[in-house]
Amino acid sequence: MSRPSLVGIPACTKLISGYIQHATPARYGASLLAAANAVPVLIPPHGESMLPLLSRLDGLMFNGSPSNIAPTLYGADYDHTPEDHDPARDATTLPLIRAALEMGLPVLGICRGLQELNVALGGTLHQQLHNIPGRFDHRGGEGERRFALKHGVTLSGTLQRIIGQDEIMVNSLHGQGIDKLAPGLAVEALAPDGTIEAVRVEAAKGFNIAVQWHPEWEVSAFPDRTRLFAAFGEACAAYRAAQG
Repeated sequence: MSRPSLVGIPACTKLISGYIQHATPARYGASLLAAANAVPVLIPPHGESMLPLLSRLDGLMFNGSPSNIAPTLYGADYDHTPEDHDPARDATTLPLIRAALEMGLPVLGICRGLQELNVALGGTLHQQLHNIPGRFDHRGGEGERRFALKHGVTLSGTLQRIIGQDEIMVNSLHGQGIDKLAPGLAVEALAPDGTIEAVRVEAAKGFNIAVQWHPEWEVSAFPDRTRLFAAFGEACAAYRAAQG
């Protein structure tokens, strides 16, 4: 096996035992090790001061989080979840996304990562998807049941070619979702209720796909999840090789 790639994962701000700490669920790093031949590198949420790190990385994975993107960042004049924000992460991930696109660095977005990609490029979000008439309640349940398969998604484009299926079943753990699609993004998956479940940056110089579900959960048990991570890992390896 070739040398593992280095993939950055942005950390979230957590208040643990009275102290601010930077953390992310262990399953994200574990999925890179298991299915992408990549070693995770945790990126603390210190804003644009983290940008120089990109020159040392072979890819970026923007992971999910319980926090929501501050609605002021996409022009909303109301806030339905004012207690659920992480401004330090917002100040870090949005510049990282834009810089990664400029460099052609491979990017995989998951859940909040899809929403960050959309906002970074000028799109907007539904803050409470479950309150929109005709939409499912995409939020998860309790414990590990949150990660159970919940609904199908129809795949298209690059994602359909990577996974090799027209439709798959996915889990669903998000309260927010894409409203206005950012310029330059192509829809790669849709839920039956019309919710955008995956996107791709059309003009990206390299791999750049984001999904709304959580393929990192039990990644090795589902072929579609394994194929997605493998494709991302191959793109990271190719990027590293191209840098000499």
